[in-house]
Amino acid sequence: MTKRRYVLRERAQRQDETRARIVEAAVALHGTIGPRATTVSAIAERAGVQRLTVYRHFPDEHSLFAACSAHWSAINPPPDPAIWAELREPAARARAALLVLFAYYRRNERMFSALYRDHPDVPAMAEPMSHVQAYVDGVAAGLLDAWPKRARSDALTATVAHCVRFATWQSLNGTGLDDRALADLCVRWLEAAAGPTR
Repeated sequence: MTKRRYVLRERAQRQDETRARIVEAAVALHGTIGPRATTVSAIAERAGVQRLTVYRHFPDEHSLFAACSAHWSAINPPPDPAIWAELREPAARARAALLVLFAYYRRNERMFSALYRDHPDVPAMAEPMSHVQAYVDGVAAGLLDAWPKRARSDALTATVAHCVRFATWQSLNGTGLDDRALADLCVRWLEAAAGPTR
């Protein structure tokens, strides 16, 4: 009986290792050629398994994308809003948040570029991308909350939402400004949208 338990444990460990290789292969392909171009055959080849093995672990795209999203997020966690939440002054909070967020976007530019480019064409990406959007929306809400209520106009709300988007950072990144200068630029936009706060 002991030998059987050992064999089962060994088999389960091999299955876990195979599953991990498949997920890592898929994530690597998503970050290079993009999710839309990633095929099961390419994942299997990169992971060193058969296509049937991929399907055995992930019978559909939804289960595969969920596993990939969990794996990638675990090794690339988004910035913790607690880093800037204690800052009460609106511009200081926004600058601190944007600096950290922009650094995160810079580190993961290739992956985010592929995800945002491809997700409209890959239905299985809808749920993982909704989590990304929920995080970004949460960051925006936290930044908006620092401004006095009388300053929270539609213009300020829209400007905050615009400043925290990956697409905004990506477009500004081509200007030659570094992340600190980009954050300062966004803060000036926010201050202009807020108007006088006293």
